[in-house]
This record gives sequence, C-alpha cells and structure tokens, in this order.
Amino acid sequence: MTEEELQELVCRISLQSFHKPFCHQATFNSRLRTTGGRYLLRSHCLEFNPRQLAYYGREAFIKIVKHELCHYHLHLSGSGYRHGDDTFKSLLDKVGGTRFCGRIPGAENKTTIRYTYRCMTCGTAFRRKRRIDTNRYVCGACGGRLQAEPFKK
Repeated sequence: MTEEELQELVCRISLQSFHKPFCHQATFNSRLRTTGGRYLLRSHCLEFNPRQLAYYGREAFIKIVKHELCHYHLHLSGSGYRHGDDTFKSLLDKVGGTRFCGRIPGAENKTTIRYTYRCMTCGTAFRRKRRIDTNRYVCGACGGRLQAEPFKK
C-alpha cells in the first residue's frame, strides 16, 4: 500500500464510520516498533506501522485505523481522547476498532543489560542498563554496599 492509498483509506473510513472528514495527513512510519499507529496531538496527523499491515493483513489494519481516528475525532471535538476515557472506549466499541494491536515477532525494543551489581551483604544481584554510582546507591533489600561485577547473561 502506498502513502496515497493509505490517505484514501483513512479518509474513507473516517466518512463511513465517523461521518466526519479526515482533514490531515496519514503516513507510514517504519520506526514504530511496539504500536500499530499514533495520533500526533500538535499536527493532528496519523502515523501507522507498515509492519502491522504486512504481518496481520488489511482487516486488522482497518481496526488500527479506526482506533487512531477515535483519538483524532475526539481530540478535535474537545472530548476525552485518551485510552482510559469513557468517551474513547464507547466510541471505539461503536465503530469496531481494536483496543490493542498484535505483537510482531522480532520487532520489540530489546533492552540490553550491560551492568550487574551485587550486594556485598545479602548477595542480591541488580541488572542495569545504565551504570550507577556504587558510592551513592545501596542495596534496596538490606541497605548494604553494592559491588560491580562482570555481566553474565
């Protein structure tokens, strides 16, 4: 699907399901990893994950488009547009959008653990992505001193 076809699809779904026009831009964003799409509050544009369309197909993708259009139309009307708002939930049920999108295998953000610290008193191990100052921080379990050790997976 091209960007022009995506724009036409979003405009058509907006008119059919919401009876309101979509007057902004819809694009693909290949940098999206764990989400099917997103609504940009300041520009009112919609971005979609092209991997969702490729992996799950057109039917699931249309539900993602409806989800993002719920954010769009509710925000522009001044209603509650967030996931936890009752207006968002009821509109999403009414138009048949999906609350969550499926996970794409291998597309998750992989957190890399680089540092391991062990308490010198109780032996509890702490794995961290960032380095911490062992002079400043202590064990959360017993308050003992921490010692850096080589990382082992």
